[in-house]
Amino acid sequence: MLRPSILALVSFLLPLQAHAQCGGGFRNFVQLIKEEALTGGYDSATVNRFFENVRQDPAVLKADRAQGVFQKPFIEFSRRLISKSRLDRGQAMSRKYDATFRRIETTYGIDRSVLLAFWAFETDYGAVQGNFNTLNALVTLAHDCRRPELFRPQVFAALELFRQDNFDPRRTTGAWAGEIGMVQMLPGDILENGVDADGDGHVSLKTSAPDALMSGAKMLSHLGWRPNEPWLQEVTIPADLDLSLSGVHHKKTVADWQALGISPRDGRLADRGTKAALILPQGHKGPAFLAYPNFDVYFEWNQSFTYVLTAAYFATRLSGAATYNAGTPDTGLAAKQMEQLQRKLKARGHDVGDVDGILGAKTRVAVQKEQKRLGLPADAWPTPALLSRL
Repeated sequence: MLRPSILALVSFLLPLQAHAQCGGGFRNFVQLIKEEALTGGYDSATVNRFFENVRQDPAVLKADRAQGVFQKPFIEFSRRLISKSRLDRGQAMSRKYDATFRRIETTYGIDRSVLLAFWAFETDYGAVQGNFNTLNALVTLAHDCRRPELFRPQVFAALELFRQDNFDPRRTTGAWAGEIGMVQMLPGDILENGVDADGDGHVSLKTSAPDALMSGAKMLSHLGWRPNEPWLQEVTIPADLDLSLSGVHHKKTVADWQALGISPRDGRLADRGTKAALILPQGHKGPAFLAYPNFDVYFEWNQSFTYVLTAAYFATRLSGAATYNAGTPDTGLAAKQMEQLQRKLKARGHDVGDVDGILGAKTRVAVQKEQKRLGLPADAWPTPALLSRL
């Protein structure tokens, strides 16, 4: 964890001054960060060495503004990320690190497929970990005024890792958003959940698969993963189902869903008393899934609905599930049409977050409300017909 003095200082400053202490001259911003570190109890030699070569990185800001891949619908996105080679490699990694996965399953009750899916999507099983200088990325994003409340504390977390000899400000590299290692964890998460699984005295998420996998499992556990429970399952839905009951915010017991005609495409559903949400990522004519409580934990790892659903689905494939039934979904909206829809929804008073052309959770909720109001199938999948009606 962060040293209490640093954590208290950051927690105090950010609610009041997050935007006041971002932006402006970059050198001046770095100087303010250094002064906070000194106030928090770090000695000047450590602080100066840590920030000695920090630079603003325009490529980080460019990457932050260009996340168009998340605009793709679930079927296209999942087919892009999931391949036979990734499935085969996942099975090979499962065998290679069987001892580590057994330890994870015993300690945290997390199925190995869940960690394998994250490992595959985040870095292609460690092969592509990113080449952005991590400190430069974190300070650049903390200086930028879009999300300083997220990245400013991570600068101090990286400083603490440096003090512990687990971070090299000149050589540590990773993703553009400051994540490090095979499963891409931010410095604060490493401080809190890092595990030296291979026993070499260091938490080395870049070079040690056991360290990375155990650390990722510990983080999922701390985020609320319920041991030895499922996370996602493909189902079939009856033609007369009330589609307004679908969506991540509408949860019923498995028994209730069964009474409404929901059935597993394969195998058995979870215990009858387990709460679950019905997810129709591309409407009632496309794939259908029941999302169990552990599915919510995925959103603590990544906020993208499409990424989360794809990662959870890939984990089911790695554990033996069949390829989903794609069905014949209604035509969706292109990115510009989605932006137009979001503006129309905002004009009607709905909270859709940023107008970004991405069909996220907030936009889905708004779409479903408007579909129900207009007498359209309320499955949260926006179509040209909905756009024209609005």
